[in-house]
Amino acid sequence: MATIFGFSFMFSKMALLYISPIGLIAYRFLVALIVFEILRLSKVIKIRFQRSQFKYLFWVAIFQPILYFLFETYGLERTTSGEAGMMIALIPIFVTLLSTVILKEKPRPIQFLFIILSVSGVLLIQILKAEGGLEVEVLGFLLLLGAVLSAALFNIASRTASRTVKPYELTYFMMLFGAIVFNIMYFIDLIIKGKVLSYITNLFYIELLIPIFYLGIIASIGGFFLVNFALSKAPAHITSIYANLSTIVAIIAGAILLSEPLYSYHLIGGLMIVTGVYGTVAFRKYKKHRVVTE
Repeated sequence: MATIFGFSFMFSKMALLYISPIGLIAYRFLVALIVFEILRLSKVIKIRFQRSQFKYLFWVAIFQPILYFLFETYGLERTTSGEAGMMIALIPIFVTLLSTVILKEKPRPIQFLFIILSVSGVLLIQILKAEGGLEVEVLGFLLLLGAVLSAALFNIASRTASRTVKPYELTYFMMLFGAIVFNIMYFIDLIIKGKVLSYITNLFYIELLIPIFYLGIIASIGGFFLVNFALSKAPAHITSIYANLSTIVAIIAGAILLSEPLYSYHLIGGLMIVTGVYGTVAFRKYKKHRVVTE
């Protein structure tokens, strides 16, 4: 999961050279839905929903991908990548607090210390790489805070939904909901700008197709399935801390594939992240979580 999402940062950078953020999100979930439909129609997977499950499915899809991507996309327009990275790094903290209150899954004190250590590693990297310094823009801060809360609540909602919904069914519904909402938004945006034909012509560029296929198939289907699967097996505060490893993957991918510089603070922060994740998992202690096996 962390490796897949870590590489998604690089592919997103590549795609955003050719398309707007909302357009990238729209294509991403459209591709994910098409692939899921092929799997469903060919009977590789079976998707079955019961009416009683929709209340869980709805909240999962609302928090992730809808609210999270909207808050993050428009928050990034008003802040620097460093500021956004610092805010997103706080997700495990919010997940831990909310899961303690809502799910009654309390981490051990030593686990919380390791969670703080891992988050501090991400914050260290983001602060030191901020070339222009950090300037708080209120609206941007609030939007990114909305993204953090959405991601945290998604973890809680997915953990709850996993009691009755299979991970791949949950992922399918997320892709369906995301494809419908974001493509409607993107199409309206193109109509307003008088560029409706670009909805098709954008896909003529191989430089754009490769990132879209990665983000749609590998990141959206594979990544979110692994998230939902992990949440069906372990407490939210355990699974959420793994997301910090994506920062390390993103740094390594940028250094190797995009020739981005690698500094000593990357190594120090990376060591803090890995140690924090290892400690959180090593000292885990949780009750069995009932999941659907049929």
